[in-house]
Amino acid sequence: MISRQKISQILSGYDQHKLTVATVSSHSALQIFHGARQEGLRSLNICTGDRRATYEAFPLSKADKFFIVEEFRDILKPEVQAKLIEENAIVVPHGSFVEHIGAEEILDRFVVPMFGNRESLAWETDRNRQRLWLESAGLKMPREYKDPSEINQKVFAKLPGAKGGRGFFTADTEQEFQRKLTDRVKRGIVKEEDARNITIQEYVAGVRYYPHYFASPMQRFGLPVGNGSLELLSMDKRIEPVDECYRGLPEISEEFFDYTVTGNQPVVIRESLLTEVLRMGARTTGRSRELFSPGLIGPFSLETMYHPNRGFTVFEISARIVAGTNLYPMGSPYSAYTYGKPMSTGRRIARELRRGLEEGTLDKIVF
Repeated sequence: MISRQKISQILSGYDQHKLTVATVSSHSALQIFHGARQEGLRSLNICTGDRRATYEAFPLSKADKFFIVEEFRDILKPEVQAKLIEENAIVVPHGSFVEHIGAEEILDRFVVPMFGNRESLAWETDRNRQRLWLESAGLKMPREYKDPSEINQKVFAKLPGAKGGRGFFTADTEQEFQRKLTDRVKRGIVKEEDARNITIQEYVAGVRYYPHYFASPMQRFGLPVGNGSLELLSMDKRIEPVDECYRGLPEISEEFFDYTVTGNQPVVIRESLLTEVLRMGARTTGRSRELFSPGLIGPFSLETMYHPNRGFTVFEISARIVAGTNLYPMGSPYSAYTYGKPMSTGRRIARELRRGLEEGTLDKIVF
């Protein structure tokens, strides 16, 4: 993995008066550019030609500059990275960035400074590491099956990486699991290499809640965690085709059973549950500092299922900004209680960067 010293060396050569917030044109880019504008920072859109018109259609989220590439993976080319460094770019990672470019490639080949701790991507994308992290933080997770032959109840099968639920499925038996997996590989929905690294978890019933946190190592503003703090900025629920299966009653088509995320809905959780929501976020943040110092920096989300009889079950973590935060470009009910003014996750990222600039502590939040 690229060393922190290498990134710090590159960052030290930046013209900090021209610091530029950059990301690729997908996922939560509009929010990231909007937040940079709100905080008075320059922005750069790493964009494919076919998407430029979309990102020019929203004036208040239009980046100050476009950098056109044929495909997102071009960001790994040395000449592209050199250009981004010349632009004094701090790249903000999001789900599409990680999925299109690959966590390993980012860790080993991408030398452009990034907001947050890039090592957290290694823990997020490796399901075994992720489970070690969350369970050792005291969070309850679904039972995991090491082999399809162990299946003895309804299970949920998940693919590696940030795929937004595409290709995920449920099964009740080993035979059904193998049939559905083989079918998805044949239809090109699932890559063969992903099929070899599939995760099988017990199917957990309940209501899905996705709290959006922000971990800051620099300020105690929110819930204190060590020398820093944790903020709950917002919360969402994801919209998937399976949510519409009631429309197919009484004979539900197999097409409804698709877990691809197509959108997001705003959520406010019952207030008595906030204690546990904050506790889970604080434990996850604290444990990250022990496992991969300095731990989580910036936005992250726990993907949870809540049932009154079981409490919260955490089935995954996204260790960067999630698309559900796009619901709140002008802030959420939770950020209103903290800031009293519009504060999206995108703006919160830009504010942390601006504070790092002003205090000379960028190297604490950029890697």
